[in-house]
Amino acid sequence: MSNRLFQGIIHQMKPAVDRIIGVIDENGIVIACSELSKIGETKHGIKEELLYSAETVISGGYTYRAIDAVNKNEYVVFVEGEDRTADQLSTLISISLGQVKNLHDEKYDKGSFIKNIILDNILPGDIYIKSKELHFDTDVSRMVMLIKFQSQSDVIPFEAIQTMFPDKNKDYVISVGEQDIVLVREVDAGFDAREMENVAKSIADTLTSEFYAKVTIGIGTAVENIKDLARSYKEAQIAIEVGKVFDMTKNIISYKNLGIARLIYQLPTTLCEMFLSEVLRPGALESLDQETLSTIQCFFENNLNVSETSRKLFVHRNTLVYRLEKIRKVTGLDLREFENAVTFKVALMVKRYLMAKPSKF
Repeated sequence: MSNRLFQGIIHQMKPAVDRIIGVIDENGIVIACSELSKIGETKHGIKEELLYSAETVISGGYTYRAIDAVNKNEYVVFVEGEDRTADQLSTLISISLGQVKNLHDEKYDKGSFIKNIILDNILPGDIYIKSKELHFDTDVSRMVMLIKFQSQSDVIPFEAIQTMFPDKNKDYVISVGEQDIVLVREVDAGFDAREMENVAKSIADTLTSEFYAKVTIGIGTAVENIKDLARSYKEAQIAIEVGKVFDMTKNIISYKNLGIARLIYQLPTTLCEMFLSEVLRPGALESLDQETLSTIQCFFENNLNVSETSRKLFVHRNTLVYRLEKIRKVTGLDLREFENAVTFKVALMVKRYLMAKPSKF
């Protein structure tokens, strides 16, 4: 239980209570108090007395009451005074802090529960048992987002993301590494996947503008059952890895938008090498310079339209036709024909994949 959480609540209560109030821990040390100078003091013998007495202990001008009446070994509230008012205040404060503690503990347990699911550290049969214990809704649509911080900075990754998503009943922020944070977010049944991409963009922009931190964000697909969160997490991981290989300019990659890149990423390298040897002449791709590759990219972006591509490249139409003919002679593929263009596009992606040699999960 966070001492800061108790102190924050005590601080808010202070204007309404004209007495010194506070909390001691299992060692009898004051961990929160309306009078800051008392934090760190030790209240001797109070915990022992509570174990063998009634609900309250009156000692040294203070009234003490355990926050949890069953487990008196944990936190104890104290209120200045030995009168009825002190007894009533200790009751109200212990109830309030007890509720906060329960909510905090439940949130922490739910976070650990979800972390175990996405990391495959819990048996499938135990998922439903644990979810009932935690009163966790198992049939709500959720998506997993993996946020990878690119470099060390002054910001603490977990705290930065937690601040952006304070709704702890629907959003779960989980640390899975020093620089890796997972956001499990509840979504509506008919939501648009682009909404999650907008959320990711907002996260990246906020971290850049406020903390000067750069991140790469992978987004998994929506799952309707809690046991499938591990799959969504794996998809978010793959999205980042595939993005590194095929589109290094993007820092937000959705698994749903990977398209053919996902298929290539999952192929054995031996099969990829065989494909290249069958569809291209030896050394064809290596012989293409950067200008030629840029021309090809622009040609693809303009749907194989020669006139539109020449306008975008600011070259004469005949110049572009000459370049395309040159590419045909080098590679054996005429990019003006749709099937050849598709083959060449896939070949380029396969070549990039083989050069990157990404690690597989």
